[in-house]
Amino acid sequence: MTQSPAVRVTGPSGAVRLGERAARTLVAEFARRNDSKAGLLVGATPESAVLAAAIEALLPGDRLIVVPAEGAAAAALREHVTAQGRWVADRVQVIDTLAEADAAAVVVVAEPFTGTADEARAAVEGLSKYLAEGAVLSVAAPLFRTEGAGAELDRQGVLHGVRTDVVLRNSPPVRVHHLRFTPAPAALAASLSPAYRPSSVPLSRRMHIDSNGVAAAGITLGLAALARAARPKSKLWLLPAVAAGPVAAFFRDPERDVPEDPSAVVASADGQVLSVQRLTDERFGDGEWLRIAVFLSVLDVHVNRAPVAGKVVDYFVADGGFVNAMKPDAEHNVAAYTVLDTDRGTVVVAQRTGLIARRIVQRAPVGSLLAKGERFGLIRFGSRTDVYLPADTADPLVGPGDKVVGGSTVIARWR
Repeated sequence: MTQSPAVRVTGPSGAVRLGERAARTLVAEFARRNDSKAGLLVGATPESAVLAAAIEALLPGDRLIVVPAEGAAAAALREHVTAQGRWVADRVQVIDTLAEADAAAVVVVAEPFTGTADEARAAVEGLSKYLAEGAVLSVAAPLFRTEGAGAELDRQGVLHGVRTDVVLRNSPPVRVHHLRFTPAPAALAASLSPAYRPSSVPLSRRMHIDSNGVAAAGITLGLAALARAARPKSKLWLLPAVAAGPVAAFFRDPERDVPEDPSAVVASADGQVLSVQRLTDERFGDGEWLRIAVFLSVLDVHVNRAPVAGKVVDYFVADGGFVNAMKPDAEHNVAAYTVLDTDRGTVVVAQRTGLIARRIVQRAPVGSLLAKGERFGLIRFGSRTDVYLPADTADPLVGPGDKVVGGSTVIARWR
């Protein structure tokens, strides 16, 4: 009998299975690393969608160690891996027990946790022994009907989480936690691709709608339904019904082609460059900063992206007003600052509110790694995004009035 620390998955409705979308979310930290790395997959079966996603994510220099689920035969797993062809068989090794495994850069548990909080805590502690320095543990639990495992993983996520994703398109819906118990070097961010996130709903291969947009459109449609039910002879229900489309469009989240040039600094948001100036700001350190401010109208994409690859080392919100973001006084508006440690020094992204924008969303906790061009948040309904770069190491490539595209337009270049 193989030993796996994963909590057994049983419940009133039978086994909780992870579909393709949840599986892709679980292996996202393994898939986004472009350097040669070792992965450990615990609790797999031949038909596991998580195993399929991990195999699909393999690069030529990668190594994946697979531990069978409790009750599964290692021989059947080996036969399945061999059937995938020589290329896969050379990179995937099936072992009998977890005790045979070495430390890995990413550890993924293929079965969601549904047991008690104590069982989940013991499982996480056992798995943490197989994490290399700065490695990530990826685990999942159903959103509902757990005996405490979900709450324990939520607690672990608060203490050690680098990202949490909710996958609604799974039966049942699950929450995926990516946990890091030891610090990762900032330099590792340069070898990462933007993380796969299920927080947006795909409309096509190149266009998505952020989950905030889905919720907002759902609310407007709900209001339309209530108005129709309350006053069936009135046409007032058409107002929120028609508004659902523009509201969803505001939260559009297109795919972007991120420049591979390591010296390129990309725009953090779509919009028009308001100013490019040198200034000092003691909050971020000594010396001068090159600040590039971009105004986002209500017609622009409002998803914010990392201008460079780096590690989030600080995040804070400065209080202020809600002046029109195009006016100089917007300098003192409420703003959220995400501070990145990079191989070129400190880089800061400020998400500023405006006259209409009153809600800032930031999804990158302190300690997380962001690839260049990776989504990390958004601002609702028009505002401004500023990028601060060390002035003595970066040269601006845009000027006031220029239009920029988040994640694609090169706004500055490292010397």
